Amino acid sequence: MQITDVDVWVVNLPLTNPFTSSFETKTGETRTIVRIRTDSGIEGWGETMWGRPVAALVRKFAEDLRGTSPFALEAFHRKQHMVPFFHGYLGYAAIAAIDVACWDVIGKASGQSLLNLLGGPVRESVPITALITRADGSSPHAIAEHAERVVAEGGFSAVKLKGTTDVPGDVEILRALREKLPGSLLRVDPNAAWSVPDTVRAGRALEELDLEYLEDPCVGIEGMSQVHEKVRIPLCTNMCVVRFEDFAPAVRMRAVDVIHGDVYKWGGIAATKALAAHCETFGLGMNLHSGGELGIATAAHLAVVASTPVLSTAIDSMYYLHADDIVEPLRFESGALHVPDGPGLGVTVDEDKLRRYAELNEREGDLTG
Repeated sequence: MQITDVDVWVVNLPLTNPFTSSFETKTGETRTIVRIRTDSGIEGWGETMWGRPVAALVRKFAEDLRGTSPFALEAFHRKQHMVPFFHGYLGYAAIAAIDVACWDVIGKASGQSLLNLLGGPVRESVPITALITRADGSSPHAIAEHAERVVAEGGFSAVKLKGTTDVPGDVEILRALREKLPGSLLRVDPNAAWSVPDTVRAGRALEELDLEYLEDPCVGIEGMSQVHEKVRIPLCTNMCVVRFEDFAPAVRMRAVDVIHGDVYKWGGIAATKALAAHCETFGLGMNLHSGGELGIATAAHLAVVASTPVLSTAIDSMYYLHADDIVEPLRFESGALHVPDGPGLGVTVDEDKLRRYAELNEREGDLTG
């Protein structure tokens, strides 16, 4: 079996409500969609973060991919191993788009789900996190009341507040959340918007709330290490451990307790599984970051989580916040997404919707906030 062609689209898809973090408010997602065609008639679909710059890299890969086997993933990764050095996250994202599409082909060719190809299920469904932002209310009390409704309606077990530069305000919101949701796992993610002194001050104030973890409160491994010495809350990151070269320094400096993986930020499925093995070896927790995955990318994340024992807590996923999808919607109930069980990724792309949202990107350009 050989790859004969690679098709690439960039799509814009709206969110149901604006989503606010410490650095942006966004109303929709821009994603790159990839289809690999083979001489046997089997097609594989991939999806990855961001838009036109990533799509341009994927189109460059297409020239090398034609005439190669979709099973030859090691050779593909070896050939492109310098791409992230020159393009950073964009390079990892472009490689992951092809990686996932090849896994989809492999599953369809073998008649097996991606979940089975990755070792089979250790869990049947994957709990996801309720994501709360300041756009959800005008005061700590209002935000907490909104979160209480979201948890009750969706059955979520974990809640994450997207933090801001207003550290005292975030602390007050977390106190209100804990009062309304005494039985929920609670997290906060300021996206490194706090200084080390502010993090220490806030962390000590938050210790009584029994947070599951504090995610990227400040910048860098050094800063996180300083906080770790003074605050008795587990620290999590998807910003200072973002490649394997960061892993040893973070462990040596006791900077983090939980690492967020991501198929699309780490460059593929095998890399994410390797990160899980590293975390287990060094006694760290692991979770998955969300970059706004639509159904194709979410299906890949679900297969990784459902086949990986260390990924045992509610993952981040913005899937439930999207106004639509380009595949038949994934099943969500009781705070969890069910893992598709069909061959490959187990999803079917609606090409009419794919074209519609690609046309939206052509009119609007990539969404940046």
